[in-house]
This record gives sequence, C-alpha cells and structure tokens, in this order.
Amino acid sequence: MRLIGLDPGLRNTGWGIIESEGNRLRGIACGVVVSDAALSLAERLCQLFDGVSAVIREWQPVEAAVEETFVNKNPSSTLKLGQARGAVMLAPAKLGLAVSEYGANHIKKSVVGVGHADKAQVEMMVSRLVPGMNATADAADALAVAICHAHHRATGARWRSGDVTAGADGGEIGAVRGGRVGAGKGKSGVRGAQAEWAQAMLARAVGKV
Repeated sequence: MRLIGLDPGLRNTGWGIIESEGNRLRGIACGVVVSDAALSLAERLCQLFDGVSAVIREWQPVEAAVEETFVNKNPSSTLKLGQARGAVMLAPAKLGLAVSEYGANHIKKSVVGVGHADKAQVEMMVSRLVPGMNATADAADALAVAICHAHHRATGARWRSGDVTAGADGGEIGAVRGGRVGAGKGKSGVRGAQAEWAQAMLARAVGKV
C-alpha cells in the first residue's frame, strides 16, 4: 500500500511516500513544497495546497498521515503553522484520501523508540528503514510520519486477523484496562496512553513474523 507522510510548515512542507507490505517498507519518493515568503499569507497557503495536491496526483498514494501542530511560545508563529497545516491537510482530503494525524512524540517513538529523540536520530532511523532516499530534514520528518502510519496500519491488520491477541484468552500483551497494558491475562503492567499500547502491540506483532 502506498502512503504519503506530510510535515507541514509555512515555509517548507516536507513530503515522503513509501510502500508498505506487511513488515516491509520501501521508500518511493520524497521532497519539499516551498512557499514564497514575498507573497501574502493567502497566496502562500495556495502554493502549499497546490504543491501537495500535485505530489499526490503524481505518486497516487492511497492514504495520508500528517504531523500534529507543535504549539510554541509565539502565538503568531503557532497560528501561521496551524493555517499551513490546514492547507496541507485539505489537499489529500479533497482528493479523497483518508488523513490520519500523529503527535511528534508519537512519531518519534514509533520510528526511533524514544518519544523525545532529536532530529539527527530520526533522520538516521529513517535512512535505515527506507534506505536510498537522500532526504532533507523536512522530507525525513515526512517519511517518519509515513513510517509511523504504516506501523499502526500493520498493527491494526494483525489485530483484526487474530495474530495479536490480548487478555485472558491467552494473549501475551495482556488486557487493556483504564489506560494500562497488562503483562498477561489482564495483570497490571506497562502504564501509559494509547500510543504506548499501540507500540507494545507492534513490538509483539513484529516479533511473531
């Protein structure tokens, strides 16, 4: 399945396209859509929308994933980033693609294994998971979003097929109760949010293949 990851930014919006087949990932293409700082905000948003739309039409992914907005201390910058993100999300949605959203720490944890990994670590892991892409920083971030989405899709597929089981029926991950991932037969184990639960299922599922 062909997926596109998008890392929104008003100046540079990274994009990365991968093929996902089971546990196997293959990099297809990546790049950056750039807006002209000399233009008005509305014109720059149009550039982002048109650029991302052109990428999707060219490479024809079937699903999209977008990094959630990072809120910083500058309200003006945060607002502009949110507007850019809206334009970027609209492009795949208008073309009929399902659009998923992932937080930055969630993406890093899925790709690197650490929620607060730095950019260098993310780029290194992206280059290992989808070698030969020669991605810039923005494109590498976008590929990381696509990889995160591929992992979650694969985990969901294994869960639905019965390859991953939980709780008293014999699953080794354990039951999920009140935000906890059990160590087996519903016993208390790893505490955390939905992201950690998904990561635990992914690790177990990959180990079975």
